[in-house]
Amino acid sequence: MSKYYSLPASLPELTPEMTKLPFTVASFKVEIADILTDKDSKLLEWLFYKYDNANLLLYLRKATVEGFDENAVLSADELKELCETLKNEDRKPAFLSSAPDYMVDFIRIYYARFEAGGGGHSSEQILLEDKLSSSYFDAAICCDNPFVAAWFELNLNISNVMVALNCRKYGLDQRDFIVGDNEVAERLRQSVSRDLNLADAADYMPELLNIAEEQDLMQREKRFDALRWKWLDDNTFYKTFDFEAIITYMLRLEMLERWLRLDKVSGEQTFRHLVGDMKSESARTLSRFRENGV
Repeated sequence: MSKYYSLPASLPELTPEMTKLPFTVASFKVEIADILTDKDSKLLEWLFYKYDNANLLLYLRKATVEGFDENAVLSADELKELCETLKNEDRKPAFLSSAPDYMVDFIRIYYARFEAGGGGHSSEQILLEDKLSSSYFDAAICCDNPFVAAWFELNLNISNVMVALNCRKYGLDQRDFIVGDNEVAERLRQSVSRDLNLADAADYMPELLNIAEEQDLMQREKRFDALRWKWLDDNTFYKTFDFEAIITYMLRLEMLERWLRLDKVSGEQTFRHLVGDMKSESARTLSRFRENGV
């Protein structure tokens, strides 16, 4: 495993109360581009394919590159060429080796279904979007770095728990909307219990379920990010000079950048308090689950 002794030691510390960040996500990505090994650079790309997914859906719906997110791995021109090539030929352009297989498969399915079939219904397009999301998470969870895989599984679990709760709220069949094939996804598809049959699925699950019940959308998202922040702490404690330390820095930059953009007045203060309270809240939540026998 590669070691990065100089970079982590030189990086300014990131804290939830920061109002001015030392890097943007984009500038930090450039900063580390020539430092990471080829293998670690490929692993880092998994964090950014979500932007490619959004760009891909935009292009397939509207046939335009206007509004593309520049944090994506593929440029607008590369994505256009990938789509147009797969639309007309059953091959991936050789120079676009950075295009992941799950994305290539999705583009083929999309054109086979909607181009040949005359467009399809909007409900079918939504299901295909779920397919893209599911394929992305499944592929990322199978990557050869346990930390990256576990990070994606955490985020998949957060997403699926919220999907399951919303399906119950609106009388929808959660089996139609849960994505991914991990243990939590399978339990959620079958669950009818109050705790979604998940209380023992992961050490962070009681807290995740507690946060999911928060009714205030902004507060809930901030609490989920506080949970993510703590998870990063717990899983990088002994990895100060490893790739995991660098990817953690990137993930925290992304969280802080998002909240400072959305809520410049109070977001950072709320997030700081949430992170500070996370350990004690975790203990209280776990105790409450045990007392209630759920």
